[in-house]
Amino acid sequence: QVQLVESGGGLVQTGESLTLSCGTSRNLFTLKTVAWYRQAPGSQREVVASISNLGITNYPEHAKGRFTISRDIAKKTVNLRMNSLKPDDTAVYYCYADTYDGDTFWGPGTQVTVSA
Repeated sequence: QVQLVESGGGLVQTGESLTLSCGTSRNLFTLKTVAWYRQAPGSQREVVASISNLGITNYPEHAKGRFTISRDIAKKTVNLRMNSLKPDDTAVYYCYADTYDGDTFWGPGTQVTVSA
């Protein structure tokens, strides 16, 4: 079992930055992938960034250049730095993790609201 807890969400204005943090209950090296997803009202959940066990990062096109995922091994956290935020970035942001056994886990989510 892996517990994930997101923090750092809030209300910001267009163009501002925000850093989300995902605290995990396990050593990050025991997790295959940790990722950030988001879900806006009426939309499907979509990935915004991921980081593998080896530290390899991956971003979809809409996040490249603005979002940066990083990890702190000692603190067992995975962070998402979001720059130049736009109203379209408004969503609930979720932390996701999976293991080499094929288990998947989600955090409860944190709301990010970007005002125009």
